[in-house]
Amino acid sequence: MVGGVEEVIAHQARLFSAAGHRVRVIAGRGSTWDEQIPVVVFPLLDSRHPQVLELKAGLDQGFVPAAFADLQEAIFRGLCERLAGVNLVIAHNLGGLNKNLAATAALRRFSQASGASRLVLWQHDLAWTAPRYQAELHPGWPWDLLRTPWPEVLQVTISSARQAELAGLMGMPLDQIRVIPNGIDLQAALRVSTSGWELARELRLLRASPLLLTPVRVTRRKNLELGLRVLAELRSRLPDAALVITGPPGAHNPANAAYLAELSALRGGLGLEGAAHLLGELRPEGLLEAEVTDLYQLADALFLPSREEGFGLPILEAGLARLPIFCADIPPLRQLAGDWAEYFSPDGDPRAIAAAIHVRLEDTPAFHLRQRVKQDYSWEAVYHRYLSPLLEEK
Repeated sequence: MVGGVEEVIAHQARLFSAAGHRVRVIAGRGSTWDEQIPVVVFPLLDSRHPQVLELKAGLDQGFVPAAFADLQEAIFRGLCERLAGVNLVIAHNLGGLNKNLAATAALRRFSQASGASRLVLWQHDLAWTAPRYQAELHPGWPWDLLRTPWPEVLQVTISSARQAELAGLMGMPLDQIRVIPNGIDLQAALRVSTSGWELARELRLLRASPLLLTPVRVTRRKNLELGLRVLAELRSRLPDAALVITGPPGAHNPANAAYLAELSALRGGLGLEGAAHLLGELRPEGLLEAEVTDLYQLADALFLPSREEGFGLPILEAGLARLPIFCADIPPLRQLAGDWAEYFSPDGDPRAIAAAIHVRLEDTPAFHLRQRVKQDYSWEAVYHRYLSPLLEEK
């Protein structure tokens, strides 16, 4: 099944399973996509099952067909069998949409059975507040199951706007309805390779705000000590700022290894351990080309302090990655970046350069939204902030 709600279910199941919980997905259609997460197919839950469609045709006209009771009973028995021993049931959209009201009624009955599992009604969509469903809804049971509170059942919505809708519909206080947002798969959305993602997790790059990228080899003409000093000043304004220098020491000059050692010592002297990453230490053989591309996707800005460049390929790569560019004011870089970069002298004052970076990023709405997405809406953040505590409740 491909759809927004199905994607949410898949990610929630994966997160619960990865945290050590035993998870199963019960659905009307589908198949197992992860060997750790069995999918139990229960055809009567399918909104397109022939019996369900036949009943819905009558329900949409405002009457309850005689076969409704038998289907509700069959679904109830099926739920009891398939949910035996389960501690928590999360039902997505069954409490809000009228696609299979026999299943909704059976779930409502299941929730009140002796010894029943804890039930969460996860409300993505609400039929009673959506104009497109109004012709299919009628006063009374079973349609009212979608607009009346269920005893001892937790209501969850995916946004504060939907929370307000549900509160008004059901006459519930807002604080009795939990808001748990959907998340985003950052690795997939950013198209980061597996090895690049592992590197980002190892270095905690997703926590950086901002993450500056300097994709060069370690040679003196790259003026990398300026990058470290600028980072130190920037962190006085933005404490989570970080810098990644991607390359190993240049291969043709033995003195470059000594330069890397100098940079490492300067990093320590500036208190930048964990914030300034010299990947030549971690990957002396150099990164894979795909991993460098990954870092462009993860970074918030390009920082290029070189004293000398023959061309300046990172400028072009940053342009394709839509990164703000902060670079030394030398002819090759200015010729490539034109008016679309912030320039500084290779001998510039680190504090002034840091201030310019701060001002530019503060004035960039996309930067702020990007940070919010990374910090608040990654699936991992959603799990730790909302889903894990939900499991610990009684």
